[in-house]
Amino acid sequence: MNIIKRIGVLIAVIVTTMSLNAQTIAGDWKGTLSVQGIDLELIFHLTGEDGNLSGTMDVPMQGAAGIPVDVAELLDNRLKLGVTAAQIVYNGELQGDSITGNYEQAGMTLPLTLRRFESKLPGNPDLVTNEEALRKLVDFDKGDYKYSVADYFARPNASAFQLSPNGKYLSYKEKDGLKNHVYIKNLASGEVIRAIEEKEEPIKGYGWINDDRLFYAMDNGGNENYHIYATNIDGGNSRDLTPFEGVRAGIISLLKDQKDYIIISMNKDNPQIFEPYKLNVVTGELEKLYENSDVANPIQGYDFDKEGNLRAYTKMVNGVEMEFYYKNTETGDFELKKKMNWDDSFSIIAFNYNTSDPDDAYVVTNLDGDKTRIVLYDLKNNREIKEVFSNPQYDVAGMGLSRKRNYEIDYFSYEGEKSEVIPVSDLYKEIDAGVNKNFPGKIYGIADYDDDENTFLIILQSDKLYGKYYEYDVKTKQFTLLYDLMPQLKEEDMAEMRPITFKSRDGLTIHGYITLPKEALAGKRVPMIVNPHGGPQGIRDSWGFNPETQLFASRGYATLQVNFRISGGYGKEFLRAGFKQIGRKVMDDVEDGVRYAIAQGWADESKIAIYGGSHGGYATLMGLVKTPDLYTCGVDYVGVSNIETFFSSFPEYWKPLTEMVKQIWYDLDDPEEKVIAREASPVYQIDKISKPVYVVQGANDPRVNINESDQIVTALRAKGLEIPYMVKYNEGHGFYREENRMDFYSTMLGFLAKYLK
Repeated sequence: MNIIKRIGVLIAVIVTTMSLNAQTIAGDWKGTLSVQGIDLELIFHLTGEDGNLSGTMDVPMQGAAGIPVDVAELLDNRLKLGVTAAQIVYNGELQGDSITGNYEQAGMTLPLTLRRFESKLPGNPDLVTNEEALRKLVDFDKGDYKYSVADYFARPNASAFQLSPNGKYLSYKEKDGLKNHVYIKNLASGEVIRAIEEKEEPIKGYGWINDDRLFYAMDNGGNENYHIYATNIDGGNSRDLTPFEGVRAGIISLLKDQKDYIIISMNKDNPQIFEPYKLNVVTGELEKLYENSDVANPIQGYDFDKEGNLRAYTKMVNGVEMEFYYKNTETGDFELKKKMNWDDSFSIIAFNYNTSDPDDAYVVTNLDGDKTRIVLYDLKNNREIKEVFSNPQYDVAGMGLSRKRNYEIDYFSYEGEKSEVIPVSDLYKEIDAGVNKNFPGKIYGIADYDDDENTFLIILQSDKLYGKYYEYDVKTKQFTLLYDLMPQLKEEDMAEMRPITFKSRDGLTIHGYITLPKEALAGKRVPMIVNPHGGPQGIRDSWGFNPETQLFASRGYATLQVNFRISGGYGKEFLRAGFKQIGRKVMDDVEDGVRYAIAQGWADESKIAIYGGSHGGYATLMGLVKTPDLYTCGVDYVGVSNIETFFSSFPEYWKPLTEMVKQIWYDLDDPEEKVIAREASPVYQIDKISKPVYVVQGANDPRVNINESDQIVTALRAKGLEIPYMVKYNEGHGFYREENRMDFYSTMLGFLAKYLK
């Protein structure tokens, strides 16, 4: 067991000894160990009463808090702390406001200096429901169920399959307890090695940079300040490429023709704005490629060509306008080509390398219409050459090009009722025909392929199939099953997700989905969970396997998902119809969807719950405010409760978007809109909420601060309502860690069963 795992061992409290000086050392102390190349913060909380010293230990990176210290001794200025079961001993000497000493564990000794500080967990820990009470919720979910929470939410034993560019290696994540390490398989020899070991923080994403090196991304406890790491395929030369505290990094471009370089963005020099850097993934050397120095009018997006040259950028002006600039290759100057509203679209998908004209590019735009379409565009002369793909009902935003075949167009894609792929090249027509012939009723995506396009990894899904990876051999045109992600979930047992369409009370056409358990298909009205999506702007629910709705169906619940006005994919007028209607007409659309489901005979109108995350959590609370008689209970997951405090707690990199958010939500500087914002803030409408609510929050959430949940819990409890409250101190905006997801869904099922059954 490594040092990190040992630290996580919880043991029984044994309060020992004793010193006449215990009061002098009482308080909070923290220090940092350097362990296996990782800085690990340890926190000790020491208390002294009647000359006796006792304490607990926290390991924030691991999410562990309150580990009892069973040895706590102070003699003169010498301090000894111990956690016997984990073989931890700390010996140090008190010197003013610091303690200098050594940390020992399992034969290893490391220097550790502790310094006094004022400890404070995020939010108000006193509000959080204790573990015993939350476990009692789970007991309400009783029944002879074929599938458990773990069947839906345990991570697959293997996942995230990718091919190396040369096609010689297959990479994938493999489960090891609660960890998911990255492995590399040599396809010729069959040899497998572990390239990336997942330690305290989950690996949030990984990929191939070149044939020899991988990147991966991690944050700290869900704070979304992602660091980019790289390692060799044998696990050697691992390093943090962006080792900057409080900085958020992201990948802009992988430079296929410059194998040791990628282009990234970071808000390193100013937390509010992002700038592009060329990064050497072997040495870590950084080169800033462009200054983004105008904080009032920051650049929001950069367009680089395949050689790594900055060709264009999009700047936000006055917070609500966008300006698209394109580089004049003769003068080197960036020239203004387009000026538009922030919610208009004009962006480069890819440069057209299939032509001799370097200024031709494929652009997605809706400047001259409601729906986005893809056009071939002459950027130098600022003119459309021709439309290459559009759809009259839905926005179009996806296309694929073949690097091997001189950037021939392979396909276009869009999302209607289901995900649609429109093949263009002969190769993709063959793949598409093969999928439709061999796997009817499934949707598919190309997960990866090698540079020579000999082998493709294809993932197949449906509303009843979580996902299967297939290898497609281009020469033989054969599909070979590589991996079934969730073999324990049998398709014949899963519920149907059905697309629906209905009219809103003011005449808009609204789309959505209803997942129906077998009882509902047999004509029985069943309890229903209404699940508004997050965002809310530009986001939408989609057809496919949804572990949440399938879990609910396994308990006999239908799930309604409404793509209300302001959802993405249906054109900009539908998007704009929801501006300044969040919590109002947006909620009317949700309610109209509920009435539609009742009218179809699916839902038992006396047993309807509402649950959602982020904006969906906010919509849960507003549903209980606007239509308190419609719902029996609600689950608010990382949701906004107070629009005023939500705005005031934006992370720094959101602050340039403030004026845009005012157009979407409400302008608090306008007296009339401020009144509306209060009416649309659940925390100011507590008198209207009469049903129980389960509130769930990640303590490190940078988007919806924990104060949003603390506020609503405090206010509702003051009214006398039953409000269980779960907080995970190693999570952010939604739970990523498997153990936390298990806790959440198990307790939520119990909460729902308590009021729906």
